[in-house]
Amino acid sequence: MTTVQALARRQFIHQTSLALTACAFPAISLAQSAVPAMRQFNPQPGQWRSFELVTRVDLPRTQGLTKVWLPVPSVDTDWQKSLESSFVSNGQARLTSDGQHGARMLYVEFAESVTQPYVELTSRIQTRNRAVNWAQKQLVSEDASNLQASLRATTLLPTDGIVRKTAVEAIKGARTDVEKAQKLYDWIVTNTYREPKTRGCGEGDIKTMLETGNLGGKCADLNALFVGLCRAVGLPARDVYGLRLVPSAFGYKELGGNPAKLSGAQHCRAEVYLQGYGWVAMDPADVAKVMRQETPEWIKTVQHPLVSPVNKALFGGWEGNWVALNTAHDVTLPNSKGDKLGFFMYPVAENAAGRLDSYSPDSFKYQIQARELLG
Repeated sequence: MTTVQALARRQFIHQTSLALTACAFPAISLAQSAVPAMRQFNPQPGQWRSFELVTRVDLPRTQGLTKVWLPVPSVDTDWQKSLESSFVSNGQARLTSDGQHGARMLYVEFAESVTQPYVELTSRIQTRNRAVNWAQKQLVSEDASNLQASLRATTLLPTDGIVRKTAVEAIKGARTDVEKAQKLYDWIVTNTYREPKTRGCGEGDIKTMLETGNLGGKCADLNALFVGLCRAVGLPARDVYGLRLVPSAFGYKELGGNPAKLSGAQHCRAEVYLQGYGWVAMDPADVAKVMRQETPEWIKTVQHPLVSPVNKALFGGWEGNWVALNTAHDVTLPNSKGDKLGFFMYPVAENAAGRLDSYSPDSFKYQIQARELLG
């Protein structure tokens, strides 16, 4: 065989191999080609993980009396244990709560004479994954007052008017509470979208969202809309305000936090109470986040192999790489001269000039870090 013949034979074999490969594997889009074929997202209850969470505030010289409120983990369930919290400060500090919704906090006052005000709060928590077993109902009960509180309208979560009208339309054909929750979850995933330009986690003004038709936002908008729609049709539901701690074990960069810098890692989730299952985890906002930000290209369908497992798992579960702080709405901060908070997920400070911008940790001068405690 001549050299030319041998080269031609090798080219034929190579081209034939490429053709067979193309036949064996279906064509995929450019966006899909960057996605691992076997990407999984399936958090299941298992071992507890222990974390130490540290929030540090360093303020400029005070203008008159300066006050600081830091959220303290307040949730104790079968998926989270809020353990001890301690603090150091050159101000007058004490652990307290909002007095109504059980939102715990560290409250600090700095006199005008304090030249370098600081406070450092350290909290220990344990978390683990959640996932409901839809195939097995259980005998569950909840205090009636808790369920009633999770049906009430709040300042940002009205349950009448356009909110109820939207919810009633969304659940058409649903017979059970689980079916209603599924339809409302699907409505959020289908009709809303992640808007990266939204400040912080959003404001959660669901009536304005529906009236304007502007259904873009972040977790405190999208999950609040889910909670409001649930309440409007009689499903007890609540927002759970918290913070991502560490990267996702499933490789999703948008579903985890950088433990060395968590000042922008606040994340709101949701729960709905379903007969036979109790409080069930929900997070349609994170489905929207994966669709918009996990890849450079905005994914527009939940059938995408990157989105599908997240969409399925976050209806009934979530990953335990996140800490819940509280479930409070319409929060009155003790000794504050400012307005009520729609929710309490960020550090808050006030001085003689007014309330500082909690969404700007660099100008506010706060840092949040976490470390996992092994062994």
